[in-house]
Amino acid sequence: MRSIHGVMNFAVNPSLAAQDFEVAAKTIGLAAAMDWLDGGIARLTNTTSEFGRELDSLADIISFGIAPAILAYTWGVQFVNGSLSAGVLDQLRRSGTFLAFLFLLCGAARLARFNIQKNPQPRNPGPPHRKYFVGLPIPAAAAMIAAVVYASDSYPLTGIVPSVLWLALLALLSFLMVSTWRYWSFKDLNLLRPRTPLILVVIGGVIYGIWNWSQPVLLILTSIYVASGIAIRIGGIVRRYFRHHPKPGSEIKVG
Repeated sequence: MRSIHGVMNFAVNPSLAAQDFEVAAKTIGLAAAMDWLDGGIARLTNTTSEFGRELDSLADIISFGIAPAILAYTWGVQFVNGSLSAGVLDQLRRSGTFLAFLFLLCGAARLARFNIQKNPQPRNPGPPHRKYFVGLPIPAAAAMIAAVVYASDSYPLTGIVPSVLWLALLALLSFLMVSTWRYWSFKDLNLLRPRTPLILVVIGGVIYGIWNWSQPVLLILTSIYVASGIAIRIGGIVRRYFRHHPKPGSEIKVG
């Protein structure tokens, strides 16, 4: 709703529109944090159920599918202008509509796959003691969109180049959600167990950073998480390549 208010307010007062987009981004980010906390509490208290799982997915498709898609289009495409021809602007907006819908569609497919698979396995399983999501979780994808909007002071994009890059990010997030690449789920992170002082320092530093420099810190955190799946995938490909193509002279020769 605040994204739509931003569209209506932009012609009257662009700074007021930026405030609307900022509220929309913050709301999505807060919803992502509450979604992670909700899942952790349910696992901790052993109160998970099929009903709760389906209800959670319904809320997710609204909070992390529809809302980010509307924000992505209105903030990143709606107000592009300049010396562009009418045909170029029309194609840009058509592309923006398609990619915003694609983000929503891939997010819905991601949620459906998560609900029907009891024990999904990523293509690159990783250590057996670690728990992973198969594909980028939709709350993380939505948080990435919200973090970019919030970090840019929420003023809508008006240039063609930033808008195209923005649409490329939407396409990447859509692909990652329906991919089989693994992402750490944090489900094996138990804060009730004893932790090393280093972990406490890191957690305290992150909280302090978010409190004082929320825009860059949140953008860095979401970017690292989104990039982690890509890095893990590339690392798996490289390891498999060297496993099947050993370096010359590395073979053990028996006399």
